[in-house]
Amino acid sequence: MSVKEKTKKDQGKSLSKSDYHEIILYNDDINTFDHVIDILIKVCDHSATQAEQCALIVHYKGKCSVKSGTLFDLKPRVKKMIEANLTAEII
Repeated sequence: MSVKEKTKKDQGKSLSKSDYHEIILYNDDINTFDHVIDILIKVCDHSATQAEQCALIVHYKGKCSVKSGTLFDLKPRVKKMIEANLTAEII
């Protein structure tokens, strides 16, 4: 006799890949590293190290994915980022 365990994925709604989106942060010549890092920590729940790494990627590469999730979760976050004068969008 075998027992089949249900995983958490089996119990809840499974989200398809199209249900996940990303916030992309773009480089600009206005905001300081400290401001960008501070906003990433407050809005995207990044650690200080993670926020600093994202800021460096944005600086050198021009853009960086800083948060992924559902639209419901990301819309208020990107709104706060834009209100803080960062250039960001959800894709």
